[in-house]
Amino acid sequence: MPNDIIFSAKNVSKIFGIGKKAKAAVDDVSFEIKDGEIVTIVGGSGCGKSVLAKIMLGLYPPTTGEFLYCGKKITNLKAHWNEVQFVFQDPFSCFNQFFTIRSQLEDSLNILKNKPSRAEVKARVDAGLLAVNVKPSDIEDKYAFELSGGQMQRMLLARIFALRPRVLIADEPTSMVDACVRANILDYLMKLKQELHMTVVFVTHDIGLANYVSDRIFIMHEGKLVNVGTPAEVLDNTTEPHTLKLLDDIPEVHNAEWIKHS
Repeated sequence: MPNDIIFSAKNVSKIFGIGKKAKAAVDDVSFEIKDGEIVTIVGGSGCGKSVLAKIMLGLYPPTTGEFLYCGKKITNLKAHWNEVQFVFQDPFSCFNQFFTIRSQLEDSLNILKNKPSRAEVKARVDAGLLAVNVKPSDIEDKYAFELSGGQMQRMLLARIFALRPRVLIADEPTSMVDACVRANILDYLMKLKQELHMTVVFVTHDIGLANYVSDRIFIMHEGKLVNVGTPAEVLDNTTEPHTLKLLDDIPEVHNAEWIKHS
């Protein structure tokens, strides 16, 4: 497998339940994602996009088929998470309410294979906070319940800056924030991608966002990939019915200049 292939899926399915109640959340999907690509997985609720993201993260092993990260099966989660990180829909679920944000950001660097010194840990966390326009002193003694959803999303992104992963998987990273904060979060994600040369996988129901930030788009429906290609290939003059339905749901706000992908 070429060195520039980050993820490779061959006839991958993930089935939950047994017997007559068995259901394929991901159903016989095959794809490759290249190093440095921005890929957006788009679909409605229950289409399997979040399950597919968790397969990439190593949380769900495939029921059938072959899934590889950099040409190898995922066998060691700690090693995998050294290089692949996740931004969840609900940032509050990612932080313990009983410890300060600062202490948890610093503790997150303990997963690294080559653990940085105490001074480097502080420097990397400070740099991560500054990258998302947060003064380190502003959250020194703060707890998760003292911050808003948008602020917590920034804390997740600050952690990504500090960890410097090779791959970022972002599952509905703007779902809990208003339109103004959404623009900032997307700007921070694109900044992450450019400064750290990361591969980024977005998971969203918002095909408008996918159009502006993606190198390629994967449209999912009932566990299957029904449309795959560049934004132009997937969205322009498409006749695929599920893609057309998603396009019908785009509000006019997605014509805004701030979200355009350079």
